[in-house]
Amino acid sequence: MADDTVALTTARRAGAGAGTPAPAPAPGRPRKRWTRLNWIGLGFAMPAIAYIGIFSIIPVVYGLVLSFTSYSPLSRSGPVFNGVSNYAHIFEDGDFWKSLWVTARYVLQVLPPTVVIALLLAVLVSRPFRGVGFVRSALYIPQIVSLTAVSMIWLWLYSQNGFVNEVLNAVGLSDQHWLISQSAALNAASVMRIWKALGSNMVLLMAGMQSIPKDLYEAARVDGANGWQQFRHVTLPGLRSMLVYVVAMDIIFLAQGFAEIYVLTQGGPLGSTTTANYLIYQQAFQYNQLGSASSMAFVLFALIAGVSLLSMRGMLGRRSS
Repeated sequence: MADDTVALTTARRAGAGAGTPAPAPAPGRPRKRWTRLNWIGLGFAMPAIAYIGIFSIIPVVYGLVLSFTSYSPLSRSGPVFNGVSNYAHIFEDGDFWKSLWVTARYVLQVLPPTVVIALLLAVLVSRPFRGVGFVRSALYIPQIVSLTAVSMIWLWLYSQNGFVNEVLNAVGLSDQHWLISQSAALNAASVMRIWKALGSNMVLLMAGMQSIPKDLYEAARVDGANGWQQFRHVTLPGLRSMLVYVVAMDIIFLAQGFAEIYVLTQGGPLGSTTTANYLIYQQAFQYNQLGSASSMAFVLFALIAGVSLLSMRGMLGRRSS
């Protein structure tokens, strides 16, 4: 037996010496060991994870469940499953479609002026001049103040004896009923929202402009490009990604407009400023129809996500072309 073992060992050595590769060890899956540092990091992250789970994920899942039920908090029976009846009723609900039209008008009235004016302001304050820091801060202050507080200020400005009507009287024009006129209420809310959103958009676009390489502007000047040509062929292409982000974020926030509507008009007059989000609030907290409100909320979420993705795809498609 010992002679056989010696012969087998000699044969293996001879084979290895002749160039035969030795058998590779069986591959094993590397085990990732959690070190003490990993556990400490997880401990620091747990409060944020718990907060997101308790106050974001669980309510969304519960709202999705409620959207398939008929439920009023005043009822002792609790939620009653009714399938897709809430979603089917939405397509027959004239108030919901009207609120979507009001929401679309609101977004279209606020989004283009906000982006264009913010871009012009970003170009202006990106150049050094005396007091540029103060101007930047003054333009950004409305973004710091809460939307509810800003809406209260503009509620006074739009009042019958407010600043806006005082200015009109000073130039010889008559008073206007800004918030109780069907034709003017949504426009008045849109002007306030434009003023509120300018600061954040300006800062984002200014940051995007500072990331554009200066060599591109120098090359454009060498080629004889004037200021407008540099803006058109250097600044705008360099800001394409940031513009996509700004437009998408503005659509998401504007389509969820609620606080300004609640403070300024409460959806009136005659539903002319009732956005989809405000209608959801009415269904849930005024009419106590939580199932119907939840289904409206998820339909609105799907519409906002779809419009945002389409806008991003459209703008990025232009870039690829």
